[in-house]
Amino acid sequence: MDAERPALLERLPRADLVAPELLAEASALGHPPRVLAVFRREGLPRLDPASPPPLGLALWQVGDPGNVGTLLRALDAFGPGFLALSPGCADPTGPKALRAAAGATFRVPSCGFHEAPGRRVALVVRGGVPLAELDPGAATTFVLGPERERLPDEVLARCDALATIPQTGPAESLNVAMAGTVALYQATRGT
Repeated sequence: MDAERPALLERLPRADLVAPELLAEASALGHPPRVLAVFRREGLPRLDPASPPPLGLALWQVGDPGNVGTLLRALDAFGPGFLALSPGCADPTGPKALRAAAGATFRVPSCGFHEAPGRRVALVVRGGVPLAELDPGAATTFVLGPERERLPDEVLARCDALATIPQTGPAESLNVAMAGTVALYQATRGT
């Protein structure tokens, strides 16, 4: 914690004071933070298979850390939910993902891609049932892939349904973080 702001000690009594120059060196931000936290990955929430949340996102090789963090934040907003990550996904604890998640990394449980429970619904650009026509009462894991490539056939084959977000404008598709957020919103509209 910034040694030049000792008033923060009242809110964080176990914090160590550090010179502001040292905080600036540890940050890639234009305006260095006044507080840095150190945590262990093992301490992050993990999905409990015995009582999983009813809603989740399974990401297949989504490489942009900003998208992974944004989807964690969306799960935090529309949850309870969980995030399942395949190998090749961006690290949710990287700086860009942590910033985009705005604290959700420490509240939303995660698991491996193949551990995701519930009905699997792949979000595809075309050819799926309209998202609004899905049964909103069933536990659902939305499966999303990278923006430049579609989900591979072997991933699609393991899904129970394909869904599409109807678009009225000329855009080719939605950004993966936007599509996941729309799916989460639609799934929680009736709850």
